[in-house]
Amino acid sequence: MVAGHSSLGHDLKIYPAEKEVWMMTEGRKATKVSRRIEAPAALIFGILANPQRHADFDGSGMLRGAVLDRPISDVGDTFTIKMHRMGDDYLMLNYVVEFEPDRRIFWEPAPGDPSRAEDNDPSKVGIPAGYRWGYILTPDGNDATVVTEVFDSGPLPDDLLLDGGAWINGTNTVLESMATSLERLEKISAE
Repeated sequence: MVAGHSSLGHDLKIYPAEKEVWMMTEGRKATKVSRRIEAPAALIFGILANPQRHADFDGSGMLRGAVLDRPISDVGDTFTIKMHRMGDDYLMLNYVVEFEPDRRIFWEPAPGDPSRAEDNDPSKVGIPAGYRWGYILTPDGNDATVVTEVFDSGPLPDDLLLDGGAWINGTNTVLESMATSLERLEKISAE
């Protein structure tokens, strides 16, 4: 484990596999960041399963809030997030593809309006691009959990992360945004 200091004033614990690119399933590429949080998995999962809370811990600065106030309860649920990226406001539809209470939750984003659809094609609104965001929770002792945020880039081009993924918001890399998200999730979990 490597220790450091974060911009939020908390000690940042970086686990050895944190910056590793790994394969979720054959042909899929993923980047993950882990953080040990002093809170039970059920409490953390409750925050992750509530789209209204996502903007509270978003480290990319792109999320602006959920359209509906409805928690995620199973695979097949959908939720819509208002987004902002580099001067552009848009919607992202999210399809829940993995849901194991208190252990894991993943969703596949899809463009919610033509400005984010391939070739600005309205017929492609709502069709997932094949990449995923999600979280894996692993209990670690009494009332502590290792939370791993995962960006599974799936079929996106291999060079997507060559610059660290600064495309995410024009300033932070994917890893920096993910680490900040987990720091904020830790703070929220302690409230």
